[in-house]
Amino acid sequence: MFIVNQIYTGSKEIKKSNFISYLCPINEFETLHKKLKEDHPKAAHIVWAYRNYNKHFQIVENSSDDGEPKSSSGPPCLDVLRGANLINTGVFVVRYFGGVKLGVGGLVRAYSSSANLVINNANLIKFEVQDECLFFIPFALLARFNHYFEKHGVKDEKKEFVEQGSIYTFKFKKEDFEEFFKFAKDFEIDGFYFLAVPIFAKEII
Repeated sequence: MFIVNQIYTGSKEIKKSNFISYLCPINEFETLHKKLKEDHPKAAHIVWAYRNYNKHFQIVENSSDDGEPKSSSGPPCLDVLRGANLINTGVFVVRYFGGVKLGVGGLVRAYSSSANLVINNANLIKFEVQDECLFFIPFALLARFNHYFEKHGVKDEKKEFVEQGSIYTFKFKKEDFEEFFKFAKDFEIDGFYFLAVPIFAKEII
């Protein structure tokens, strides 16, 4: 899976209609949508689609034809996102009508090619799944674990001191958790224990 970390644009003319495409991170989707409406008040359509990887490790998808014939524009853009294996990403295609009707098949091709154009202009970044892990470290082991964290460049999301040690919250990639699990398990006899493990831990534990 892949993501983008900035907004990309592209444009093309098809049978006198101008198609301007935008690719954006999902956290900029609503802001960009609003801006496009303000910047393109005379556009005939602002078609969009997105794929969002939520906290439950599910891909949520949606699209809009924005007045174009049903399934002629939004869903084809969504199919392009799927084909590029993009998540946490949105695509917009702004159309200025040039007076020549394209027909449903022509619209599908026009919007698909516009979405592909902007994706080809983008730098795609590999996305790696991360999930939270909670564990308790007794005071006597803190130095050992802190050394491990520093050596491996692991940073805690949250740390809470309790009576006999600390409860840590970390986000791990699968391969990083696998390595940490092998290290930490040796200290269970000394009081270390997991409170919650990542969803992918069942493949490791």
